[in-house]
Amino acid sequence: MKKIVLLGSGELGKEFVIAAQRLGQYVIAVDSYENAPAMQVAQEFEVINMLDGNALDKIIAKHNPDFIVPEIEAIRTERFYDYEKQGIKVVPSAKAANFTMNRKAIRDLAAKDLGLKTANYRYATTAEELQKAVAEVGIPCVVKPLMSSSGKGQSTIKTEEDIEKAWKYAVEGSRGDVIEVIVEAFVNFNSEITLLTVTQNSAPTLFCPPIGHRQERGDYQESWQPAHISPSQLKEAQEMAAKVTEALGGAGLFGVEFFLANDGVYFSELSPRPHDTGMVTLANTQNFNEFELHLRAILSLPIEEITLERNGASAVILASENSEKPTFSGIELVAGKSKTDLRLFGKPTSRPYRRMGVVLSYDSTETPIEEIVEKAKATAQLIKVNA
Repeated sequence: MKKIVLLGSGELGKEFVIAAQRLGQYVIAVDSYENAPAMQVAQEFEVINMLDGNALDKIIAKHNPDFIVPEIEAIRTERFYDYEKQGIKVVPSAKAANFTMNRKAIRDLAAKDLGLKTANYRYATTAEELQKAVAEVGIPCVVKPLMSSSGKGQSTIKTEEDIEKAWKYAVEGSRGDVIEVIVEAFVNFNSEITLLTVTQNSAPTLFCPPIGHRQERGDYQESWQPAHISPSQLKEAQEMAAKVTEALGGAGLFGVEFFLANDGVYFSELSPRPHDTGMVTLANTQNFNEFELHLRAILSLPIEEITLERNGASAVILASENSEKPTFSGIELVAGKSKTDLRLFGKPTSRPYRRMGVVLSYDSTETPIEEIVEKAKATAQLIKVNA
C-alpha cells in the first residue's frame, strides 16, 4: 500500500480514488472546499488553497506521501521540484506537472523545442497587448487564459469589437495568479481528438484508441471512442504525443489533444493526468479505463496492452442554476435504458453550466459511433439538475 496525496478533488479525482481503493492504496484528497467529490471516497481529506505554497508544504510534510498526484491547474507547482528532491514521486513528474499547469510552458516546449505543428500563437498580459497579438495572428482567433480549466475564460474573436470582451472574459476565467493569455490563430480543422497516452517507468509508451469530442464554451459536451481518424493521421498524432510526453518525463496517463485538418495534425494541448473527455472509458470501452491506467502506470504495474472492447460515448449533465443543495430528477428514466449508465459526481453546489454528471452509452464495435453519441446526448437530456 502506498500513500497518495491527491491535489484537486473533482470528478476525475473521484474516479482515480475509486481505482486506487480497488488496489488497496491510501489516498488523502485535497481541495479548496469541503465535501469535494474525491473527498467522499478517500481515507482522509484536507482543505487548503493550493496556490499558497506554505500551506502546500505543510500538507506534504504532515502526510509524507509516496506519491503526489495533481488533478487541477491551480497549484503552486514550482514546489514540486523540492518534493522530488525529498524523495516524493510527483506524477507524472515535477517537470510535467509544472510545464502543463501553464499553457505557455507546454506550448513553447511543443512548438519551439520539439518542432511540433501548432496553430500560430502569441501571448498578451494586457488588453493593449491582446490587440497587438490579434493583429499579428489574424481574425478569427481563439483567446485562452494561460491557467484555466473546463474552458473557463476561453472565447473566439470574430471581429475587432470582440477583443475587449475576450480580454475581460479571459481575466475572469483565469485560475491562479497569472494574468496572461494565449492568442491562437483559428485552425480550420475537421475534428478534434484526445489521444490518451500512457508512459511507463520500465516499459514502452502505450496509446488508447483515439477519443473524439465536441466542445461548447471551451468545455467538452460529448466524447466518443473510437474517433474517426485515418491510419496516417493516427500515426502522426502518436508520434507527436510520444515526443512531448518523453520530453516531460515520468510515468502516468496524459491527455493529449489534437486538431485534425486537411493539411495534417496539429498539437493543441496536453494534460498530465486523466482527461475529462476520457470519461467515456467508464463505459468499459477499453480493457482498463483511464483512471486504472493512470494508477497502474504510477505503481509500475505492468500493462500488457490497451484494447478496444466496445464502442461508447459520454454526454455531460449540466446545471442551469445556482444552488447550495442541488437535487436530480429523471434518474429512473436513464436507469431503464439498455446499454446505458450514468455517474453523478456528488458536487455539493451547482451553478450554470457546471458539470454535475455524465451519461454513458455503449454498444458493439460494429455499431456506428454516431448512433451511440446521439443516444448518450438524448439520454443526458432526461436528467434535470434542480435548485
